[in-house]
Amino acid sequence: MVDLLGQYQKIRPEVDAALQRVIESTLFIGGPEVKALEAEMAAYLGVKHVIGCANGTDALQIAMMALDLKPGDEVITASFTFVATVEVVALLGITPVFADVLPGTFNLDPADIERKITPRTKAIVPVHLFGQTADMEVIMAIAAKHKLYVIEDNAQAIGGDYIFSDGTRKKSGTIGHIASTSFFPSKNLGCYGDGGALFTNDDALAKRLRRVCNHGSDVRYYHEVVGVNSRLDAMQAAILRIKLRHLDEYAAARNTAAAYYDEAFAGMAHISVPERSPNSTHVFHQYTLKVTGGHRDALKKHLEANGVPAMIYYPVPCHLQNAYKSDRCPEGSLPVTEQLTHEVLSLPMSTELDEEQLKHISTAVKGYFKDR
Repeated sequence: MVDLLGQYQKIRPEVDAALQRVIESTLFIGGPEVKALEAEMAAYLGVKHVIGCANGTDALQIAMMALDLKPGDEVITASFTFVATVEVVALLGITPVFADVLPGTFNLDPADIERKITPRTKAIVPVHLFGQTADMEVIMAIAAKHKLYVIEDNAQAIGGDYIFSDGTRKKSGTIGHIASTSFFPSKNLGCYGDGGALFTNDDALAKRLRRVCNHGSDVRYYHEVVGVNSRLDAMQAAILRIKLRHLDEYAAARNTAAAYYDEAFAGMAHISVPERSPNSTHVFHQYTLKVTGGHRDALKKHLEANGVPAMIYYPVPCHLQNAYKSDRCPEGSLPVTEQLTHEVLSLPMSTELDEEQLKHISTAVKGYFKDR
C-alpha cells in the first residue's frame, strides 16, 4: 500500500547522515533534534506550539488529560475512524458519543454533532479522515456556541489546508484548541518507528501538554499533576526534520496519482472516486473508492489475485466493536457510517507510484467489471 523503501532511497544520504549525527551526539532523548523539529513544524504549520510525544494515540490522550476531562464527561467523535480516537476516551473513563459522517468526504457531519450535544458534552474530536480536513469553521462555531473544546485528530491530513468561507486558509491541525498527529511510518509524514505530536496556539495549554507528557512535571522530581511518559526520541525527530522538507512534494505526488485514478475510473458503474471538499485541500493519505452493488469484497479479492493490495478502512465501525457497543448507539443509528463500511476500498497510494504501477492497478480494477 505504501512504498517506504522507495521513499527512503531518494533521501537516503540525508537520513543516514542525520542518524549518524544523533548517534555521535549520544543525545537520544529530547535534545536539539527534537527542539529543532518542533520549531520547524511550528513554522511550517503556522502554529505557536508543537510538542513531540511517543505516538499519535498518546497525543490524543495527553490532549484530553491537559483539558482536565473527567469520567462522566462526554466527547463527540466519529465511529468511522481507527479505534485509537475512541480508545483514549474510554481509557480515561470519558464517554464516547458517536456522530455520523458525511457520505462524500467521510468526515463528521456538523448537523449530527449538534444533535448529539448534551449537558455532559465537553469536547468534539473531528477526525480529518483520509487526507481532508473536516468542516472546521462550522465545527468551531458549534463549539463556541456550546462552550466546548475541539481536539483535531490530524493523523491523516498533515500538510493539508482548510479554506474558510472568506477564502483564508489555515493548515489542518491549527484551528482547534489542540490537535494531535501521528508519525507512524505509513503516514504522509512518517518516521521509522513510533512518534506523535500535539499542536496548539494557546500558551497555557502548551505548558500543560508538556507537563502531562513529562510525568506531570515542569521541574525534575516535582510533579504537579498525574502525567505520562511520552517522548519523541531524537532519531525519529532527525528523520522527520528531513521528511518535513519534502512534505509538500509528497502531497503533490499523491495528488498526481489520485488524478490518474480519477480519470481511469470516470463514468464507471459501481465506482465512486473520492469526493473533494470545497473547504479543504486533499493530501490523500488514502485513495478510497466507494464500491456499490455488493461488489466491494469480490473486487478486493480480484485485485489481490492480480498482485494489487487493497485495504478496507474500516470494516467495522467503532460503535459496533465489542469493546464500545452500547444501547445508546445501537446498530442502525449511524446509517452513513454503517453503509460506508460495506462500500469503501482503498487502493495503493504513496509518493513513489509511477505511471506503470498506476496503469496496472487501474486496469485490474476495470478488469473486474469488464464482464459485469
